[in-house]
Amino acid sequence: MLTKYFGPATVKKLEKLKIKTVRDLLYHFPSRYDDFSNFTSIAEIKPRAQLSARGVILTAKNTRIFRRNMVLTEIMVEDDTGAIKSVWFNQPYLINQFRPGRLINISGKVVINKGRLCFSNPAYEIVGYEKIEIKKEALHTGRLVPVYPETSGITSRWLRFAIKPMLKLSSQLPDVIPNEIKKTYRLPNLAHALSQIHFPDRIEDVELARKRFAFEELFVLQLFTGFERLKLRQKTAPIIKFDEMAAKKFVESLPYKLTDDQKKVSWQIIKDIEKSKPMNRLLEGDVGSGKTIVAAMAAYLTALNGCQTALMAPTEILSRQHFEKISLLFKNFDIGVGLLTSSEAKTAKGKMSKKELLKKVENGEVPIVIGTHSLIQKNVVFKNLALIVIDEQHRFGVNQRAAIADHHKESIPHLLSMSATPIPRTLGLTIWGDLDLSLIKEMPIGRKNIITKIVPPLKRDWAYEFIKNEIKKGRQAFVVCPRIDSPEDIDDVKKSAWTEVKAAKKEYERLKTEIFPHLKIGLLHGRMKAKEKEKTMSEFLNRDLNILVATSVVEVGIDVSNATVMMIEGADRFGLASLYQFRGRVGRSEHQSYCLLLTDSNSGLTNERLRAIESAQNGFDLAERDLELRGPGDFAGVRQSGLPDLAMASLTDLKLIEETREAAKQILNTDPMLKKYPALASRLSEFRNRIHLE
Repeated sequence: MLTKYFGPATVKKLEKLKIKTVRDLLYHFPSRYDDFSNFTSIAEIKPRAQLSARGVILTAKNTRIFRRNMVLTEIMVEDDTGAIKSVWFNQPYLINQFRPGRLINISGKVVINKGRLCFSNPAYEIVGYEKIEIKKEALHTGRLVPVYPETSGITSRWLRFAIKPMLKLSSQLPDVIPNEIKKTYRLPNLAHALSQIHFPDRIEDVELARKRFAFEELFVLQLFTGFERLKLRQKTAPIIKFDEMAAKKFVESLPYKLTDDQKKVSWQIIKDIEKSKPMNRLLEGDVGSGKTIVAAMAAYLTALNGCQTALMAPTEILSRQHFEKISLLFKNFDIGVGLLTSSEAKTAKGKMSKKELLKKVENGEVPIVIGTHSLIQKNVVFKNLALIVIDEQHRFGVNQRAAIADHHKESIPHLLSMSATPIPRTLGLTIWGDLDLSLIKEMPIGRKNIITKIVPPLKRDWAYEFIKNEIKKGRQAFVVCPRIDSPEDIDDVKKSAWTEVKAAKKEYERLKTEIFPHLKIGLLHGRMKAKEKEKTMSEFLNRDLNILVATSVVEVGIDVSNATVMMIEGADRFGLASLYQFRGRVGRSEHQSYCLLLTDSNSGLTNERLRAIESAQNGFDLAERDLELRGPGDFAGVRQSGLPDLAMASLTDLKLIEETREAAKQILNTDPMLKKYPALASRLSEFRNRIHLE
């Protein structure tokens, strides 16, 4: 425990960085390194350079600057070639260390002050007296200096002081990578890697240590997903026999022909649910590619076998849309469809009390039940649940899947997860490695591509006129307000959500009074009560509203076929995957649709990302680009997956992913219960617990 080494106030600050144990502290890796390894003689120092110098302190003083209300600490440092001044702002206590005659290392940026060269707020280290060096290792200067993620009261300098003595304890930490795996992949042992990641001798040593820790993270993740697969194989699931004539009848009843991809993935699912082992499949397809039809066919075959299907969506709005769509598909079939959410209960025949619907579900009278995650609560009892369909897999994560499995200890339902957020191949091999993947890349025949345009600040008025013209044609428009940058702690998360709502309200009022005073405008955000959301969405669906102003709540599943314009304010604040999801809210009919990306940013990377969405029509290629440009932490779904953040691993490094996958297979094939690897078993257990707690 850290309380053995630090006071309560410091421990509390460290918790903000998710540091709760000695191991957490040692695994708090640098985000970058400042190269101060080469000393420069004072005479050779150039302005605007980042460098290190060593000399003897000649003078030191504090000066109070009243007009700026600050204290300036100044020292003059001399070596054999010359002298230079160093200044620090509002750190008057430093004067106690800066005694004339002491030998000091200074590392940092050199500026020009009043025509003279000067170090401004440099890192420093007292290393001796009168040119006689003390035999101690420098931590902050004269080397590759680690710079860490910080929080209030915990600086990189403090972390360097704290971590250095803790490295002596690293030999007591269990090394989870088995010796044979380290040997095969030429990985350093844990103690050496920790020493080199924090205080490296050379940049090459950093790379080797990074590879080791990236390998460790992915190796544990691969073991976890591999172990989940093994566990699943030990379970049984209901066998859903394929009825070819019934399947043909259902397909013929559809209002349009299935695409080749829909036929292919339907067959993959049919073959899965015919087996006595549980299906665990992820169905990926762009918005509007026809995933619901595929799920409906699986639910239909399940019902013909006397079994039930639960279809879960992340929001009540999306649950209702699924209910309406699937009820329509089965209107000529004798198959009951029910909707159960926190605000309503009904079947295709009409509304009823929740108690009444729950009884019908328990008796098996309702073969297909649609709702939110409330369907996996204990009070919802199915007579014979054989198939679970989860829409937007990312947003349910592993906790709900665990709850489903816990409800069915021996025989568990088949699981089909659906996602409109395409997953890059590398994420499919890691974070969703326990799922089989099915892809729908084709769009239904006749669907028009959405025209996407980047709108700079000077063309904002053009965008407003464009929306007015579309509304004159009888169409509708979405306006999405910018997301606030991701906060670090839970208080900031709440604050961020409220700020986003505030921004949406402000934009709603502005559009209503200044830009579109004669149009009917609605507002939708995540802080509204369920009934208010439902009312607003119903008004938009019924064309009582011309424009819907919304926060990122519209990212998931809202289907309004008459909407042809998606205008995204602050488009640079969103990832490509989110932008692609927003764009997918339009283009749901035969009318030409448009996506307008408004941005005030001039960043090259931002413009590159927006150009990628402007030209992309395929979500799968875009997902790979998003991962490459933004990294895994920002990829839509990674945060919602329930899996801990990966500090070091690169989820774009296919070679490393394949190596760790192979290493995990090797261990699971020879010792699936990890009896020979207690350290690994312990880490896996800890990993699993973290997932279920998050």
